[in-house]
Amino acid sequence: MKVLVTGGAGYIGSTVCSALLDSGHMPVILDSLVTGQEVFTQGRIFYKGDIADAALVGRLFDEHPDIQVVVHCAALIVVPESMEKPYEYYRENVSKSTEFFKILVDRGISGVVFSSSASIYSVVENFKVTEDSPLAPQSPYARTKFMMEMVLKDFATAYGLRGIALRYFNPIGADPKLRSGIHVREPSHVVGKLVDCARGKLPKFEVTGVNWPTRDGSGLRDYIHVWDLARAHVAAVEKFNGIFHSKPNNERYEVINLGTGQGVTVKELLASFERVFGKALNKGEAPPRPGDNAGSYASCEKAQDLLLWKAEKSIDEGIRDALRWGEMRRTVLGYD
Repeated sequence: MKVLVTGGAGYIGSTVCSALLDSGHMPVILDSLVTGQEVFTQGRIFYKGDIADAALVGRLFDEHPDIQVVVHCAALIVVPESMEKPYEYYRENVSKSTEFFKILVDRGISGVVFSSSASIYSVVENFKVTEDSPLAPQSPYARTKFMMEMVLKDFATAYGLRGIALRYFNPIGADPKLRSGIHVREPSHVVGKLVDCARGKLPKFEVTGVNWPTRDGSGLRDYIHVWDLARAHVAAVEKFNGIFHSKPNNERYEVINLGTGQGVTVKELLASFERVFGKALNKGEAPPRPGDNAGSYASCEKAQDLLLWKAEKSIDEGIRDALRWGEMRRTVLGYD
């Protein structure tokens, strides 16, 4: 199957492309390279440009009329940055994605797998959230994901699109074959910061927020290996038609959590990292970052039922792959 992957030169998008290739599918990448890396597209079908460029997207579909499903990963994703630059986040993540969805409608593309986020959930008493749990996005980034879920749902109702919103929890690690990994120079992801600290790029690792109502005061998250996340996209693409054939009343929109089903605190993750790394890190504590909350972890029953998927890789594997990728970043990207 041929699949368009927007943002396919980014951390998650490039890993999704690798998983599609490994499963016998053909990804077509559309990426502006504002944050993505062209090196991640080598040997793959790649179009450089903006998702809202109707002429470029039209040419892409003219040249690849057999594209059946679109995986929409393109977005700005840094929560603290979104607090400082809300205009850029609403422009890139909402305005341009809405234009892109309209292009898909006009081209007769009916299948969209959308990269959403668990950051849209409200904090619940036991921290475990199902797809029906209350929503309360706390940052412009999270609100852009919530808004685009609503846009996709409304487009599905009005225009005949079919959409699956995959709500990611917290991706860690790298492609196990080291074809790609975290590529930003100063990663905001917690494991990226841990790797930078371990490699001497940061003077210490700070646990941001230590007074949350969790078992040790630090934020609680569901850390999922990026390869497991990528496998879930393959499953969503492969089972896309079957999911909607089985839904009653011609429903055209679905939401699925992607996580491990296990809640891990930042302090527990830090302890796991030090064990895998084999050394203690210089560490400290700091106030929560803008947009942070106590956290949540996923109920994954729907993913198992609809996608026949579950996370397989452990936190230790994610840490090991992140450390391996950290050692070869300069070779692949030209910088540490």
